[in-house]
Amino acid sequence: MVDKPNQDHKTHRLPIPYLGGVGIMIGVLVVTYIALFRYNSNQNGLTLASTLLVPALIMGIIGLADDIRNLSPWPRFIAQSISGILTALVLIGTDTLGTPTGSTFLDVVITVIWIVGITNSINFFDNLDGGASGAVAITSLALFVIAQQGGQFLIAALAMVISGATIGFLLWNRPPARIYMGDAGALFLGLLVASLSVRLDTNPINKFATFSIPVLILAVPIMDTAVAVISRIRRRRSPFQGGKDHLSHRLMRFGFSKPMAVISLWIMTAYFSSLAIAVSHAPYRFEGLVSWIGALSWLSLFIWFMKRADE
Repeated sequence: MVDKPNQDHKTHRLPIPYLGGVGIMIGVLVVTYIALFRYNSNQNGLTLASTLLVPALIMGIIGLADDIRNLSPWPRFIAQSISGILTALVLIGTDTLGTPTGSTFLDVVITVIWIVGITNSINFFDNLDGGASGAVAITSLALFVIAQQGGQFLIAALAMVISGATIGFLLWNRPPARIYMGDAGALFLGLLVASLSVRLDTNPINKFATFSIPVLILAVPIMDTAVAVISRIRRRRSPFQGGKDHLSHRLMRFGFSKPMAVISLWIMTAYFSSLAIAVSHAPYRFEGLVSWIGALSWLSLFIWFMKRADE
């Protein structure tokens, strides 16, 4: 099971194993359930963890099927959407949505769009050695800090497990990568991070600041997807068609080496994640200000990347 460099948008030269996602899934599931059975006698904790992990596992299996059989984009997208809808209904049905809007219909719509969008963003972002795994590790650490501060210890624990799994994987996935996570790992991690971020009950009183925190934590994968999709639509290409129009490709065309490009993406992720943590800690009168700093930073980088050549 190897990823062959048989398409123009591939950046590696030799076939590389790409079932690392299976290892990530096994690591996260085994560690989490052992910890729950060993240290948490509360059945509620096991149920809540399962409402996160079971949909993520299903998504990972869909990704694994794609890795093995190379599914066409639409069936894969439909399966992801169904999984996103079920996850959204579980979150709302168990009253574990961090910041509900007050309208059940609106909650479902926003949550489905968020989960499907972020899951695909992480999958899209997995286009450079260590890019997605490093970004998810940093994002998960930010989720841990914010959840721990808010007393959401299950979310904090799961975020730390995800961070540990991705850092362990990163030892083999950093440039030059010796293994890839494939769609199995990217979709599994994407659904987990998306679900954890919408379960996050953030501290700010300011509504804009509250909703900005999950967006800031995942700002770089969102930017990568937005830049790639808009570029493809402008060139009248399918958004699902691969290409060298991601942030990593643009950085390398700008003169960055692979290691420098991936480090730059990690630094950007750490910057936006730090802003999210700052928003959650800021006094009320500064919550909106820090959120706007994040929004303007994102917009400036988005414009800069859009000005880089597509191919």
